[in-house]
Amino acid sequence: MTTTRTLGRSGIEVSALGLGCWAIGGPLWGDGGQPFGWGEVDDDESIRTIHRALDLGVTLFDTASNYGAGHSERILGRALAGRRDQVVVATKFGNVSEEATRRWIGTDATAAFAVSSLEESLRRLGTDHVDLYQLHLNDLPASAALDLVDTLEGLVTQGKIRAYGWSTDNPASARAFAEAGPHCAAVQHDQSVFRDNPAMFAVCDALDLASLNRGPLAMGLLTGSTRAVGADDVRGRAPEWLVWFRDGRPTPEWSARLELIRSALTADGRTLAQGALGWLLARSPRTLPIPGCRTVAQAEENFGTLAYGPLPADAFAEVERLLADLRGAPVDA
Repeated sequence: MTTTRTLGRSGIEVSALGLGCWAIGGPLWGDGGQPFGWGEVDDDESIRTIHRALDLGVTLFDTASNYGAGHSERILGRALAGRRDQVVVATKFGNVSEEATRRWIGTDATAAFAVSSLEESLRRLGTDHVDLYQLHLNDLPASAALDLVDTLEGLVTQGKIRAYGWSTDNPASARAFAEAGPHCAAVQHDQSVFRDNPAMFAVCDALDLASLNRGPLAMGLLTGSTRAVGADDVRGRAPEWLVWFRDGRPTPEWSARLELIRSALTADGRTLAQGALGWLLARSPRTLPIPGCRTVAQAEENFGTLAYGPLPADAFAEVERLLADLRGAPVDA
């Protein structure tokens, strides 16, 4: 069974699943006490989790400069010490945060910040290069993103990055960015069994881009967990875009949709989370789901998907049949 995929036109080989490192960053706070992290975290367990992911064949690790105001990068760097040449590290820029206060303080889309943010990321990660450097401003106008291309190409030439991409849900923006930059290799976008983006896959196919899937488990909804989360967790005070949760728990409406497809996702003996990740692997040969993990047990479950591979064709078709009239339809709140 093939357990690797290619990172778009970069030609870099990576594991078919990556580890998303948002949650291991710990708390981050925005205006008005809005949580932007996943709550308190055990750094030693985070490092054990990364090591277990490595043992299970994971080679792709996705973080960002503002996850825990840089804490995620520090922990990832510690965990990968002595093993950097075995992995592909992706990070992001564009958000500004204060390490000392763990606060998000705004955004910066300038070329100068792209350069300075990379230097800080390299320092925290303990490495001399990043494999994939991603713009982290979803709704930035394409014209502003295009102003960064020459700088990013220069960073490739200098050997400080190998490729770059954009974390955006806008297919037109992703297309413009990739068409302008020969070393643009990927787009990271919200993608799960509950939130499909066919137009983005069309762009990826046309321009040979990898599709990094953030939110592949719908922020935990697709694990089936009903445990309430705390007030320091982004799901505990869900912003408008986070539709899956209300008051720290999965909403009854989305939970009902989950029950509708549970049997199809688990038909061949995999867990619900493994089924949701398998659906993504079956969705396109370009997908690279990056589920978050904070514990060794979560890593073992999520990356156990590699042993199963893509969801079987009949199960995938059944999921599509069940969700055909629901995707894109409003959910009563």
